[in-house]
Order: sequence, then structure tokens, then C-alpha cells
Amino acid sequence: MTSFPPPGYDLTHDEPQAEPELPAAAAARRPTGRGAWPPWSAWVALLTGLGFAVFGGAAIAIIAASGGASLEEPPPGVTLGGTFLQDFAMIAAAVLFAHLGGRPVAADFGLSRPRIRYAVRLAIGVWFSFFAFSWVWSVALSLDDKQTLPDDLGINGSDLNLALVIVLITIMAPLGEEILFRGYFFGALRNWKGYLPAAIATGIVFGAIHIGSAPIAFTVPLAFFGFGLCLLYERTGSLYPCIGLHACNNSVALGVLQKWDAGDIAALMAGALAGSLACAWLLGRALDSRALRGRGPLPQPTG
Repeated sequence: MTSFPPPGYDLTHDEPQAEPELPAAAAARRPTGRGAWPPWSAWVALLTGLGFAVFGGAAIAIIAASGGASLEEPPPGVTLGGTFLQDFAMIAAAVLFAHLGGRPVAADFGLSRPRIRYAVRLAIGVWFSFFAFSWVWSVALSLDDKQTLPDDLGINGSDLNLALVIVLITIMAPLGEEILFRGYFFGALRNWKGYLPAAIATGIVFGAIHIGSAPIAFTVPLAFFGFGLCLLYERTGSLYPCIGLHACNNSVALGVLQKWDAGDIAALMAGALAGSLACAWLLGRALDSRALRGRGPLPQPTG
């Protein structure tokens, strides 16, 4: 049984233990984990993820065309499949390049539990700031463009398509984008000039990447949102609040576009929050299990 000495016990009376001699280079070991991710890898990881998505989407389209589908007006399955693949490609690229710092673990991507109340307060603050900025931006530029869902998603065609779109927009998109943009891109750029320049660059790229899926004028508020998510990650030390906020925001956007009532939107938010965080937790468990197998069994405490 292990015990602690009582207060006032003079530890200097114990026989001093000889410390093993370490090589001089031990104090200057290379950093591991996210601290070792080189800043240039942020851009390469992003391009790799987009490349995976493009080639994967092209493969899906070719397979569909071989079955008689039209590529000029592809069926919803092609668009849905390509978009799902895009989100998986983002996660795969982030995990792949994270190996530059050794075998990655959940904590490298911020998949660790935050202080719940503190994280919730900050997330609400970021969300409110995003809505306020979006409103001011829209009024200042007299924007009247309305975002709509692409027709080729087939959201009104069947209940199955609707369910897949819900999973895609409220669970997979927040997970994939947060793992790549906040988890890896921001994490790698942070090793360059610190968190603030990294957050600004990540926000700009996050907004730019949505050109085509949103009216171009709205990419500026999205860049602001991306910047705010970086600050949320920096202050909480966890990616879970970012994933949860992203899922809630997408749920509200989808519900408003579909003209659902407040009760339906609230239920969608609850489901998206639970689903996205559960998927992130499972990813973190998988990373930790893989890293543990690579290192062998951990040493057991003695005494």
C-alpha cells in the first residue's frame, strides 16, 4: 500500500537516490504531437484533403455514369456520396499529416474534455458574435441573397435523401471541417507565429473554402465564424465545443432553410449535438487505441 509522509517529515533524511545520467541531447529533444507539426504542412494537408475529395467524387461520378446516370444532371446519390467522401477526406488528411509529430493521439486534435460551463459560455459568446457580425454585414452591404440547398441533393425527393442530408450537414460537415481546419490547420499554423495569426489565416481559408456552396458575400461572415471557432478552441483547449457549436449552427441554418418550426429545429440541434460529439469521441478513442498499440503496454505503477 502506498502512503504519503506526514506533514513536517524531513525528506532530506532519506538516503539520496542516484539519478541516471542522461545524454546531453535529452534536454533538447524534438517536440512531438501537435507541437511538432510544421506550419507548411497545414497548406499541404488542406490541398491533400481537397485532392482526395476531388478524385473520390470523380470516381463516384464515373461509376454512376457507367450505370447509365447523367453527369450533366447527376442523381442525388452522386452528390451526396461525393460530399460524404469530402468530409471523410478532410479527416483522413488531418490524421495522415499529424504523423509528422509521431503517432497522433486524441489530445493532439483537442479531443479532450473541457470545462463544460466555461466552454458553453464561450461558445454562446462566439455564436452571438457571429450572428451580430452577419447582421451588420448584411445591412451594411444591403444583401438580399438567400442561401439555398443545391437541388441535386434531392432533399425534397424522399425521406431517405432528407435523412442523409441532415446527417451530412449537421454531423459530418462539422466533424470533418473542425478536425481539419481547427484540429490540424490551425494547430500547425500556431507553431509559426502563435495563435492569433493562425486564427486569422484559418478564418480566411475557412470562409474561402465555402465559395460555391454559399453566396460569395456571405463568405466574409463565415470567415469571421471560422476565426471565432479558433479562439474558442484556443481558450478551452478542446475541439468539442467547436464541433458542438458548428453542429448547432448548421442545424439552425438547415431548419430555417426548410422553414421548420422552433420545436423541430430544437430537436435537430439536440440530435446533431449528440451525434457529432459522439463521432468525435469515437475518433479520439480510435486514435488513442492505435497509439497505445504502437507503443506497447504502458508501464504499471509500483509500490
